[in-house]
Amino acid sequence: MERRQRGVSAGLLLLLYQISQVGLQNIPSVTLGVLVLNIFLFLNPVRPLSEVCLSVNEAVHRKNWQRLLLAPFHHADDWHLYYNMISMLWKGIMLERKLKSIWFAYIIAVFSLLIGVVYMVLELLLVIILDDPSYEMNCGVGFSGVLFALKVLNNHYNPGRVSNVLGLPISSKYACWVELVAIHFISPG
Repeated sequence: MERRQRGVSAGLLLLLYQISQVGLQNIPSVTLGVLVLNIFLFLNPVRPLSEVCLSVNEAVHRKNWQRLLLAPFHHADDWHLYYNMISMLWKGIMLERKLKSIWFAYIIAVFSLLIGVVYMVLELLLVIILDDPSYEMNCGVGFSGVLFALKVLNNHYNPGRVSNVLGLPISSKYACWVELVAIHFISPG
């Protein structure tokens, strides 16, 4: 995993601008806490990305389980942070108001841990199905998996909406899946 540059950058400045446009007073407490934690860890990472990214090799074979907790809250670069936190801002505002802060905090904590477990199970399945041990070495960071789970939850609580995905109107029920495929093609890995 490549090392990213730390410090104030275009993506981080744009994120801070977007947050200021919404207004701190309009962001529910847990959502704001998640934003602050992610920005803080971007500026002051616990360890280099190569030491916090989640992989089957590191977490399972080397028993470095702390990566399950660290990987979701570290980002590869400022644009990775920007896109994830803008998504968190909007999903958090909608869901935290609907679910209330305590329940939303619980959901964030559970999703943050379970997404890593699901990621490793899927990588192990790829190793077995494709007979390719290189999948054990794939190492990932970021909040995207949690955001995907939040999007599915948001679609459950707000059915019947239409989302715009790459300029195409798509039922929100299917939009998260279309976005997942589009992200894979736009930014593989």
